[in-house]
Amino acid sequence: MTLTLRQGDRHADRVLDVVRRGFHEEGNDLVTRSWSRCLNQYQLDPGRPREPVVIASSALQSRRNQHADVIECARYEMTTLYQQLADAESAVVLTDTDGVIVHMVSSPEFAAEAEPMGLRAGGMWGEAEAGTNGMGTCLAAAHPISVRREEHFFSHFTQLTCSAVPVFDPSGEIIAVLDVTSRSSLMQQHVLVLLGMTARMIENRLIDKRFSNAHPLHFHSRPEFVYTLHEGKLAVGDDGRILAANRSALFQLGVQTMDEIRTQRIDDLFQTSLEDIVQRSLSSSFHPVVAYRANAALRFFAVARRPASDAATPARARAAGAITAPMAAEAGADAFRAPLRPAATRAPGIRTFKDARLVAHLDTARRVVARRTPVLLCGETGSGKEVFARAIHETSPHAEGAFVAVNCASLPETLIESELFGYKAGAFTGAQRSGRRGKILQADGGTLFLDEIADMPLELQARLLRVLDERQVTPLGTEETHPVDFQLVSASHQHLPSLVREGRFREDLYYRLAGIELDLPALRDRTDKRELIHDVLKDEGGSDCRLGEDAERMLMAYPWPGNLRQLRHVLRSAAALADGKTITREHLPSLVARAAPSPAPAYALPAATAEAADAQGEAAAADAPPAVKLNPIQANERQVLLQMLEQHRWNVSNVAKALDVSRNTLYRKLHKLHIEISPPD
Repeated sequence: MTLTLRQGDRHADRVLDVVRRGFHEEGNDLVTRSWSRCLNQYQLDPGRPREPVVIASSALQSRRNQHADVIECARYEMTTLYQQLADAESAVVLTDTDGVIVHMVSSPEFAAEAEPMGLRAGGMWGEAEAGTNGMGTCLAAAHPISVRREEHFFSHFTQLTCSAVPVFDPSGEIIAVLDVTSRSSLMQQHVLVLLGMTARMIENRLIDKRFSNAHPLHFHSRPEFVYTLHEGKLAVGDDGRILAANRSALFQLGVQTMDEIRTQRIDDLFQTSLEDIVQRSLSSSFHPVVAYRANAALRFFAVARRPASDAATPARARAAGAITAPMAAEAGADAFRAPLRPAATRAPGIRTFKDARLVAHLDTARRVVARRTPVLLCGETGSGKEVFARAIHETSPHAEGAFVAVNCASLPETLIESELFGYKAGAFTGAQRSGRRGKILQADGGTLFLDEIADMPLELQARLLRVLDERQVTPLGTEETHPVDFQLVSASHQHLPSLVREGRFREDLYYRLAGIELDLPALRDRTDKRELIHDVLKDEGGSDCRLGEDAERMLMAYPWPGNLRQLRHVLRSAAALADGKTITREHLPSLVARAAPSPAPAYALPAATAEAADAQGEAAAADAPPAVKLNPIQANERQVLLQMLEQHRWNVSNVAKALDVSRNTLYRKLHKLHIEISPPD
């Protein structure tokens, strides 16, 4: 205790000395300016830390309601970033503009240890409350910042490193701060890069959400960067006026703020009208078309579309000029007719299926949906179920209608019912004045995709079954029924028959969903993995991005527990770190460290199938690389053991004690899973 106090005194003396000497000490100027604010403006004492300030739960809920759309846009991206960092002693944090934490992603263990410091939902991390720190100082400086250990104002935060970036709303104002706080002594240097990329994705999602009635316009000076994170994005009203722009759009147009173009029309920026560029985009099947800058010789490549809200009604979608074109699955599959979608709605690198199993599955799905048969997709998390569902939609008789996706796992139970069935005005407290069309009605004439269907509450399963049987829906708060006609595609990474046996899923609904059941292969099992890697890299980094031989070998050998979703984010960050150079091992830090997070057991196979897979894995133990011969369960086991070996510095005895098994048992398991006993270089 005495040692801790003395260290705190030394830290406080250093802060006071640096501020008195006028920031002459070599270091981060943003940090020293923050120290000065804390001393002179907020009257804080570095030697006397304040108790953490945490607002009441009612006040926190009020703030969450106020920023509901931001949290919704950030939730998935924050989880993905946390998985990408693979740091168990870290948290990904979102604060509002007062520095109050409104959402946080971390491990339960780290959250419990950090809670006494105020690192929890409702904690206030503005400079006035917590001194110099990533979140509060980012807000004060309106600039990305890393505050490392002793750079914190208060000594009891010096065990942490905080990196934070501002998140801007469509009008260009700071609306939130995205932060990574870690206790790890091996803090990755590329965290600010990843945070910046994540913030841009959140900002783009926010534009889509707030301006769903506007025409989205994507553009860049290089055509390969359209539909990537680097594109400029505008929301354009029906009258051609600019409603919103992302930061990349402002930069490419040579303006500083949204206010400079807010009153301008599309033809003030480009030598084209809104209707012209929409029609040319339709005619080019939504491939980028040339658009010149107004009053300049600058050339851009752009794509404009009708508002997303137009797709809710099939008749409006057809009036908007939906077109059809032949689309053939390779490897000998039959050709079929399907409307082309904008490439932005397709997952990168998966535009054409070349894996034989996927080609066969798509052909099977094409045949059954022609007879309006429901399709159930099974496979590991991140294996591309929604992408495959979209491909089914494009081959179905409902292809000209909307593709409406609902993730049953991401919605609170209290919202699933209103999200699916809709409600009339005043149906409940907090309802929109005009009421709301549910997802089922939005899918009328198109395809309804229910992802993670296993997470739907039992009472709602009964309502869904009635809708599927009667083909009509009754919104909440009304007795009016509306006939609906849609193609149903469902998906789950869980084994539904097992849930039926356990009483956690309705048997009658299962048989209603599984008109035909298709198992999608994991990324590690796909025969087109090499082509996928190069296609995804091209989408994320541009056509000039190249893979070194060592990096390609590492990507091919990696088991990819996070599947296509993990691959996309790994290559996105690698392209950013390489910055135009050839990607090598050093640009794949999460793979080099063997610290990729181990997923929850992916698609849960029934016991008999799992035993057979285990037996098959043992029989196949020959000379093939582990990524080829291990089944999904074994691959997950292997990843967990590798993490434990890293944590215990490859001391087999300590790992055996932690697992409560003998060393001989552990050696047999390591041999079976092709883990070398000596640590890798």
